[in-house]
Amino acid sequence: MTSSFEHSTYPARLSDAQRDRALDALRDGVAQGKLSQDTFLRRMELALTARRSEDLAVLTADLDTGGRWASGLFRVVGGVSAFPARLRRAWQSERLPKLLLPVPGPHPLHIGRDPGNGLRLSHETVSRRHAELIAHGSRWILRDLGSTNGTCVNGQRVIGSVPVRVGDQVSFGRMTFLLSAPVQGPPL
Repeated sequence: MTSSFEHSTYPARLSDAQRDRALDALRDGVAQGKLSQDTFLRRMELALTARRSEDLAVLTADLDTGGRWASGLFRVVGGVSAFPARLRRAWQSERLPKLLLPVPGPHPLHIGRDPGNGLRLSHETVSRRHAELIAHGSRWILRDLGSTNGTCVNGQRVIGSVPVRVGDQVSFGRMTFLLSAPVQGPPL
């Protein structure tokens, strides 16, 4: 008596390199004027949640990269044009007010203008319930709560949740802070 086994195959998990290539193609499409900013953001979200390589291929199918030379040129120009922003952030980082990460607890730290928040920021560009900071094991996760003026980490707007660490620059509206850890006292 022979038994047959049905093998179900699942598509291979996408690698970070595959996602990075798709995101690079989308960035190049914006730089070349082939995609609007809204289309880029929509496709970027789809690329970050894609489960199969075919899904990524659909997102970049209408973008002709123009070969290695053109793509390399756009990458170099993008890197050089981002240099002043990186230099400005590095120069300002020591001048920014520090935001101490709280002691990890069971509840998130809510940030916003509302008096009930754990961190109240009284500024017109900060929403009432702007963001929250969550301790997840030894890591910290920052989540934007649908704020009007956005939350940024190191100059990049937060879409959903992102991990943060000591030394990151975090902006809530136009208020920018440098994340730092509380100073540990000597052991008793």
